[in-house]
Amino acid sequence: MKGIDMTKFTELGLAAPVERAVVDEGYETPTPIQVRAIPPLLQGKDVVGIAQTGTGKTAAFVLPILTRLLAEKKQAPGLSCRCLILAPTRELAAQIGDSIAVYGRHTGLTHAVVFGGVKHGPQVRALARGLDILVATPGRLLDHVADRKARLDLTSLVVLDEADQMLDLGFMPALRKILHMVGKPRQTVMFSATMPPPIRALADDFLHDPVTVAVANQSKPVERIEQAVMYVGTAEKRQALIDLMAPEANKSTIIFTRTKRGADKVAKFLAEYGHKAAAIHGNKSQNQREKALAAFKSGEMRVLVATDIAARGLDIDGVELVVNFELPNVPESYVHRIGRTARAGAQGRAVALVAPDERGLLQDVEKLTGLRIKGLNDAPPISGPTRPVQPQRGPRRGGGHGGGQGGNRQGGQRGQQNNGGGGQKRSGNRRRKPGGGQRQSA
Repeated sequence: MKGIDMTKFTELGLAAPVERAVVDEGYETPTPIQVRAIPPLLQGKDVVGIAQTGTGKTAAFVLPILTRLLAEKKQAPGLSCRCLILAPTRELAAQIGDSIAVYGRHTGLTHAVVFGGVKHGPQVRALARGLDILVATPGRLLDHVADRKARLDLTSLVVLDEADQMLDLGFMPALRKILHMVGKPRQTVMFSATMPPPIRALADDFLHDPVTVAVANQSKPVERIEQAVMYVGTAEKRQALIDLMAPEANKSTIIFTRTKRGADKVAKFLAEYGHKAAAIHGNKSQNQREKALAAFKSGEMRVLVATDIAARGLDIDGVELVVNFELPNVPESYVHRIGRTARAGAQGRAVALVAPDERGLLQDVEKLTGLRIKGLNDAPPISGPTRPVQPQRGPRRGGGHGGGQGGNRQGGQRGQQNNGGGGQKRSGNRRRKPGGGQRQSA
């Protein structure tokens, strides 16, 4: 294989209609994960891809899937799908559906996106016709299977996207159940930002002699991000955020909190100071989340407040500033958070507001990244804990139907069938990219 910098999309062996769609989008150079993943996927091999959002991983599996399905020239019977793509959240499922619509628009292949939180009817009608590609969240898919509105025994290609996030959301039992239902022989593909032991075990159990492809050390933030720390007292965080935001009012900003309740509180007090902001997290309705994301992407709203799970998988270009209102308990999440900025070659800035009880978390981040993050002010001496005190949970009352971690109702959006012949309308001149591939030189 040629060096990564030398490879063009035209050299990867994609079907002509798929290649044409990529050219339509203005791209000729694939990203490293695309260069490594597309050839074995086209050969029908099982693949484990280790890559984060923003590396081009969605196109890395969508483009070869479209090519393989075109080559097979089969038709899926009613209730079945030829290819199943599983995603942890409704937003990621919707984005994958958008990519299929864009890159499959010249193919005539059909697809649908199914998820929880919306009516079953449109999804059931799409499934009844049979689909080339079904994008689904695990909970809603199992609902349809249980209702005999979907069958998986004829599916020959399965993709698990953001596998580690599905683990975080408690979907591992559902994933194993689904994979046992899928027909054999099959091609199985897994993409994950990290590979914790349960994900490795899942790959060992369900993938056959997989090819492992990976890109850059994911513990290292991109160099184009200017990182800084502001040391503040816990009670001073709100005012510190307002002071930080004052000169950044016109910048596209994502603020991260640890909890859903914290996200709501931050969005509320920002609004009180004149910042148009909205929170997104799992307790928001699908309509609320869609409206907030649309307003943020269009520039109508400049500030989005998010939890890690709500933001994971979102592919939003043009984010100029990331603020860690609270540092995450897991240092890898810090890298994921600040990776929302400095995309597609742009510069970005990330600022963390660090209280005394978060100094230990900051040390964890610096140890992971190998970087000493500069302070915007001097760190005052501290006495007391250097890590947040975790609340003690008493025994739950009641029984029966308490939701497990993540639940089975995580879902995506848009449950209608889309025909590959019609790419979805895009606003303005924003282009969907094959996940960060370089455009032709002007």
